[in-house]
Amino acid sequence: MTGGCLCGEIRYVLNGEPLTLYACHCTDCQRRTGTAFALCLVVKRPALELLKGTPSVFAIKMDDGRTKTGQVCTKCNTRLWGDPVKAPGIAIVQPGTLDDTSWLRPVAHIWTKSAQPWFQFPKDAVQFEAQPGPGVLARLWKERPK
Repeated sequence: MTGGCLCGEIRYVLNGEPLTLYACHCTDCQRRTGTAFALCLVVKRPALELLKGTPSVFAIKMDDGRTKTGQVCTKCNTRLWGDPVKAPGIAIVQPGTLDDTSWLRPVAHIWTKSAQPWFQFPKDAVQFEAQPGPGVLARLWKERPK
């Protein structure tokens, strides 16, 4: 799977199956994206290969002490992926930056307790009011219909 930023300065390829794909409705994701939720495509970090360009690293210290880090294009400011501080072996790709997004279907919606009240979840959507336990989203990905 290939992808890149809005202006084309950064290009990447994912060499390997994602670990999971989910929709996050937390207030951090709402604020970061400027919309109701964020799609998050979790991949093993070594599977993410930069083909062109040099993204800029960002690090934001949150009020509660957490640090959010990731990569953006320095030219168009497209957020490409996050680098979780507590899980250095993975990257959370912004799946809207993929060239082909037609196959994207999240296996679950998380932090639904802070979802926008007007948002209508799909009838068959798996939902979690907060963060699910370790491995749950990866298991749902493996068990998804293909």
